[in-house]
Amino acid sequence: MKLIWLVDDVAEPPLRAEHGVAFWIATAQGRVLFDTGSSGSVLLHNAAKLSVDLSTADAVVLSHAHDDHTGGLPAVLPLLRPEVPLYANPTIFRPRYSNSSGEMLSRGMPLSREELAPHPLRLSDQPQEVLPGVWTSGVITERPQPEGRSSHHFVREGGAYRPDPYQDDLSLVLETSAGLVLVCGCCHAGLLNTIAHVRRHWRAPIIGIAGGLHLRSAAPAVIRRTVASLASLPALRWVRPGHCSGAGFSKALRHALGVRYLSGTVGDCLADIVRT
Repeated sequence: MKLIWLVDDVAEPPLRAEHGVAFWIATAQGRVLFDTGSSGSVLLHNAAKLSVDLSTADAVVLSHAHDDHTGGLPAVLPLLRPEVPLYANPTIFRPRYSNSSGEMLSRGMPLSREELAPHPLRLSDQPQEVLPGVWTSGVITERPQPEGRSSHHFVREGGAYRPDPYQDDLSLVLETSAGLVLVCGCCHAGLLNTIAHVRRHWRAPIIGIAGGLHLRSAAPAVIRRTVASLASLPALRWVRPGHCSGAGFSKALRHALGVRYLSGTVGDCLADIVRT
């Protein structure tokens, strides 16, 4: 089982960076594209440089609707076989908005349900097995710990804008012989909430965590609590944060985890750590 970073916020030439995420998961049973980054151009460029043939994908999984995770979908779609399914939460098509630029702009799915035809849509609140050993987390229903929120994210309801509930947020769970690897897109549901959800639904321990953990605007107390919780996970071997994880959180996590903290760039491949 290989986990390859195709898109992230940090890259070294000839690979390109952008604010977004895309992962390539390759197993003996098939290949999964998890998120598509912000733009098709960066995703296609990096895939070509890394010798990843996106046309061989057996499934596409979307962590949530925001366009830094779904923006590359229009470029990828023509490459896929018609029978390749897309996995997501049922609310993935709900319009999302952001006022980070000073005006309210659409930041949701770039394609409609009709434009995704003929690809089968696998939309569910429940965990779904995408390939043997590769699961969606399903919706994170219990959220007692802080969520990965941004003050500029909204949905429209009853003619008014209100904070995005992030109901569509999901992660991937990879089953390996040593334990589980949690791969997050943005983790808007909150990292500690997502970990608790995974531990309720899967018996094996979490050995690795990767992706966007959305702690870049978290309060210092939240960062300290999260770092302490991760450091206390007995089976945790490594954490590889990126995208929206935040420099403050990453620095604190590096100090707490030592060699269990992994830093890197686009093009990283966890083939030896993530193994069946």
